[in-house]
Amino acid sequence: MTKKVQIAPTLTNPFEQAQDVEFTVPGQLDYDPGLYETTLKMGHELLKLPFKAAGVTSIQKQHMKKRMTVWERIQVLADADSEPKILYQNWGKNLDGASLVTGIVKVNGRDVAIYGHDFTVRAGSMDATNGSKLARLFDLAGKLGIPLVGMNDSAGAFIPAGVGGLDGYAEAFTALRRINGVVPSIMCMFGYNAGGGSYLPRQGSFVVQPNDTFFGLTGPGVVKSVLGEDVTAEELGGPAVHSQSGVTDFVVPDEVAALTKVKELLNYLPNNNASMAPFQATSDPLDRKTWDIDLLLKKSFNSPTGFNTPFDISIIIQQLCDHGDFFEFQPERARNTITAFGRIGGNVTGFVANNSAVASGQIDIAAAYKNARFIRFCNIYNIPVMFMEDTTGFLPGKEQEAGGIVQAGRAMLDSIVDLRTPRFLIIIRNAFGGAYASFNNYPTGADFVCALPTTRLAVMGPAGVDYVYKDELKAIRGSLKQRVAKAMSAGMSEKDAKAEVAAWQKQEEALLAQRYERELMNPNEALSLGSISQIVMPSDLRQVIAEQLKLHLANYQPSAMAGVQREFH
Repeated sequence: MTKKVQIAPTLTNPFEQAQDVEFTVPGQLDYDPGLYETTLKMGHELLKLPFKAAGVTSIQKQHMKKRMTVWERIQVLADADSEPKILYQNWGKNLDGASLVTGIVKVNGRDVAIYGHDFTVRAGSMDATNGSKLARLFDLAGKLGIPLVGMNDSAGAFIPAGVGGLDGYAEAFTALRRINGVVPSIMCMFGYNAGGGSYLPRQGSFVVQPNDTFFGLTGPGVVKSVLGEDVTAEELGGPAVHSQSGVTDFVVPDEVAALTKVKELLNYLPNNNASMAPFQATSDPLDRKTWDIDLLLKKSFNSPTGFNTPFDISIIIQQLCDHGDFFEFQPERARNTITAFGRIGGNVTGFVANNSAVASGQIDIAAAYKNARFIRFCNIYNIPVMFMEDTTGFLPGKEQEAGGIVQAGRAMLDSIVDLRTPRFLIIIRNAFGGAYASFNNYPTGADFVCALPTTRLAVMGPAGVDYVYKDELKAIRGSLKQRVAKAMSAGMSEKDAKAEVAAWQKQEEALLAQRYERELMNPNEALSLGSISQIVMPSDLRQVIAEQLKLHLANYQPSAMAGVQREFH
């Protein structure tokens, strides 16, 4: 019986030709190498060490978990024709920063600061040296005014490092906070991140999380030992959890999709808070007729449900943007509001839009905080904001009040009042009560307000008829018994008399509702008071908005924030 031979795994290419590096100056005469050449050889080996330090087995383990190594991630992220500038090549086996890579790479032709945990070395864990490396990278990104991308794949603090691991995290936290609001940052969550490995990246502007990953302050094991609860990593800190809470901004299928999402997002972001987002010339004419908006509204409002018909506001956003292209923020969360980046005439624009397709576009706690965070980002990074209003108001109810809807609404209102960038309001349909008063109108600082002919602007929605025409309604309802009696005296049965009077009541109240809408629930009064500047036909919306955007951006200069920036949730 033949003995099985154990095959050792290798990543070596058997066909690769070995190349000896000669450390000689071109054109120099032959001579015997000495101490200097030996030193150069050692230096060359140190340069190459990071790429092979993990070893074959560790790399294979990473691949078996369907994860890339940090070097493969950098290769996917960086432009194909560029070489990363790696900082601080301290790659030894001890407490010397081997598990973290920092550098500068080209992404879409722009310099971007990056860091990535090397999970193949010490499970990407952090010590004091790692913390210093991160802090220096963050400070450098702020000094150079370039975006930051983090590729997080860490088991947390390196336990043998003792308190040094915690000091390292603390130093990194502090440095990242210093550049928050100075340069935008995007954090990718790869693998299994716990403790400091979860709340360091959440200090960033955006978080991208692939499926089959976890991050959280504690893992399932800790929850089991402390609380006695059995919970899976997915249930505790997977994408389904974090995308609904707002901790994660984008959920993607895998690591390649995450890095692709980073590239796509960077396309809409400026380098820093003193610059503008990248302009992208477009062949889409500014005066392109938006007939699809006209068709959408016609189909919706001419339906049996009339002006109560819900529709997807993203269709209108698509029509306004160059070639229909836009990039939605937190698409899995609070769908009753849509926040997105797009371009109009080549200029990056932020969109904050009520979406009547979900919960009538009412603003609840999640929607208010989602709006507030997006608006503040646009404010800091000089991105104009297009508000699109179609809401019956804030969501009422015991659950919302108990959850702090007042605080959430205040956070949204504060973010709008504090806006320094050009900002516009398009009233699509419903604009009622406190929702209108807190949604970027002229009194709160809007630069331009317009309305479609479909606008219904009032203190109250259809229910307001009960207050405005209470006398008329009282008279109608007070006459019902008399009308029934009169019909019965004319020979009609009680059942038929009641049915006839009920039909009459319905008709009369419908006429009052129509009167309320004709007299008060329309843009006429708003036009006369200067609350809106003009009525825009749906097919002309892109042209009007594009011209206003061009006017305000042509004269916009990044300036100090509009007053003291207040605390918010």
